[in-house]
Amino acid sequence: MDLIDPRDSLEKQNEKLLRITRSLMRRVEQAPDQAGMAYAQFERAALLEEQVRQRTNDLERALDLLHQSNARLELANTEAREARENLAQAVETIDEGFAMFDDDDRLVMYNSRFCQDLPDVRLQLRQGTDFTEYVRLISDSAHLAVDEEETRESWRTKRLRLHEKPHAVFNIRLERNRWIQVSEHRTETSGTVVLQTDVTQIMRLERRERAKLIEQQALMLRGTLDHLYQGVCIFDAQGCLVGWNQRMEHLLNRPLEEKFREMPFGDLLELLEPILAFSGPTTQQDLRNWSDISAGRAPLRFEVVRKDGAIFDVFVQEMPDTGFVISFSDVTQERHTSNALRNLNETLERRVEERTTALGEALEDARRANASKNRFVAAVGHDLMQPLSAAKLFAASLEDRTTNETDRQIAVKTISALTNAEALIDALMDISKLDLGLASYELTPVRLDTLMMSLVSEFAPMAAEKGIVLRAVPVAAVVISDRVYLRRILQNLLSNALRYTTGTKVLVGARRIGDQMRVDVIDQGPGLSEADQQLIFQEFKQLPTNTAHGDGLGLGLAIVERASRMLGHGLQLASTLGKGSRFSICADVWEGHLTDGSEPDDHPAPVPPLQSHVVMLVENDPDLAHSISLILTAFGSDVVHASSGEEALELVQEMGVVPDGFLLDYQLSDGMNGLDLAQALRKAYGDVPIQIISANRSDHLTDTCVQMNLPLCRKPITREELRAFLGRLTDRTRQF
Repeated sequence: MDLIDPRDSLEKQNEKLLRITRSLMRRVEQAPDQAGMAYAQFERAALLEEQVRQRTNDLERALDLLHQSNARLELANTEAREARENLAQAVETIDEGFAMFDDDDRLVMYNSRFCQDLPDVRLQLRQGTDFTEYVRLISDSAHLAVDEEETRESWRTKRLRLHEKPHAVFNIRLERNRWIQVSEHRTETSGTVVLQTDVTQIMRLERRERAKLIEQQALMLRGTLDHLYQGVCIFDAQGCLVGWNQRMEHLLNRPLEEKFREMPFGDLLELLEPILAFSGPTTQQDLRNWSDISAGRAPLRFEVVRKDGAIFDVFVQEMPDTGFVISFSDVTQERHTSNALRNLNETLERRVEERTTALGEALEDARRANASKNRFVAAVGHDLMQPLSAAKLFAASLEDRTTNETDRQIAVKTISALTNAEALIDALMDISKLDLGLASYELTPVRLDTLMMSLVSEFAPMAAEKGIVLRAVPVAAVVISDRVYLRRILQNLLSNALRYTTGTKVLVGARRIGDQMRVDVIDQGPGLSEADQQLIFQEFKQLPTNTAHGDGLGLGLAIVERASRMLGHGLQLASTLGKGSRFSICADVWEGHLTDGSEPDDHPAPVPPLQSHVVMLVENDPDLAHSISLILTAFGSDVVHASSGEEALELVQEMGVVPDGFLLDYQLSDGMNGLDLAQALRKAYGDVPIQIISANRSDHLTDTCVQMNLPLCRKPITREELRAFLGRLTDRTRQF
């Protein structure tokens, strides 16, 4: 049993020890026992006092440690209190609303700006409020603006679903067009920090900018629609009219008032029924049934006639939002022209049939007469060849036998005359065959170098006799021709050149031009005037300047002309008086190889398909602009037309989209020509495809276009040239 209760305070324990010590001392002094016993008790008391002193020291040290711990605890409490106050002040200085929930989703801290725009929620917030309760308070708040397509319960469900994410940022719309952005983040201790930022001004500014952008896009769309050649009406998904362009009012010949906007399609059809009548198999009911289909409608095309006789081509197509657009194109002129041409064609067909019958009879008579003539010429030629050959033999024999120089000269002239007569008969027979179409030929690959060197060797003696240098410049090329007739053509050209040249040189050469090879025979003769150049290819035509030679027959060039036409070869003549002439034959080049009798590939390369493009046409002639637009549209492209340079620049800027290509007339009416407009377009939009069209054939315009790297197309422009322009746009698109 302990004399001291350790639970007592140190002072109380000391007091107890002192009382025990005094009591023991008194007993020692008053006891009648022996001295040894008293001493033993005194010694025991002294030991107890030492123990008390040690316990007192231990208790004092423990008390000091307790005081130090209490001091440190007080300091820690002070620092924690100051930290909480600093944190509360820091949170309060935040411009946004701030709140923190612990890992049990209980509200532990928030500042004065938290939910300040929701005063009914603010009044009910307390520390310890559950997050689900906090969301319920907001969803039930009278200041929360909920969209029409959702309820407050669905809003609350969606908000709690966002709370499941570690990070979420979203906007909350309040009454009076106010907005709060909520940013929610999960902490490392699984708590949640919620920030509320007033973004009303930002949202309002964004909406104003969006409205401004939509307005600008609407103006651009309006500008584009008003510049289209077609009239356009646009209907929404409910089939109500929402827009049209000025061209539409012009085509209907009446203004479309604002009351027509939002008018159902069926009511509009009934309103337009007295104005427009369906002219084809498509009826008004068919169009009404088409509009009643909700989605997946195929495009529809038909024609209507205005009460004054104007004809419109109508195209109806569904848009992605299940609305639809209707375009009207005025085809009155085309239909009238087509009808007139049809009537004219029927009349011409009747007249042609009548004339054909009459001409057939006359042609048959002429054919019989011509055949009879050619048969007579062929028969006479054949009969004359034998006596002529015999006469030549006799004359040659006489030349060998005679010793008289006079007789010998007579024999030589006789042989020359007979040779000319023989050549004349051969030419007549060739002409007859060509005229009758009895000449047989075969187009095969022909090597030009072999043919040219063979001809030079053949005519070298004749050239040497006349003191003429005959030279050939062969080329390693192969052409498609008939070997026999091509040789005959070049023989006649060389013979004429050697016979009529007044110079000392005759040249045979060839050069490639595109996919053809041009074979030239060039002499230094007297040359031909333009009038004479039209005559020399006729039968039996000899020019007065050539009669002095005495051996011209007048059939060689006629044969050349007919044989070239039969073979499909081009025949050219370039001549200058006093300087000479150049006769040329143009034949197609064969790119194959002359091995194993292989034939060239005569299948043309397929024409690549055209893509759809947006083309701006700047042309001040409305009729020409209309015709070009129709051709480009037929090729699948869209045309934006402007009549002047200023209008073109404004239209491109208003559209906000640069067309794929530009067709610019050179001579415009506003002081800006096509070259000026091309420079302005390149300066504004870079290297865009541009082609100049003009009836001006001056060298100055040609040189300027070359310097500016602008293709030039001469008027009248053809359909093939327009297709080539679109082909270049397609090639450019494929490259990029």
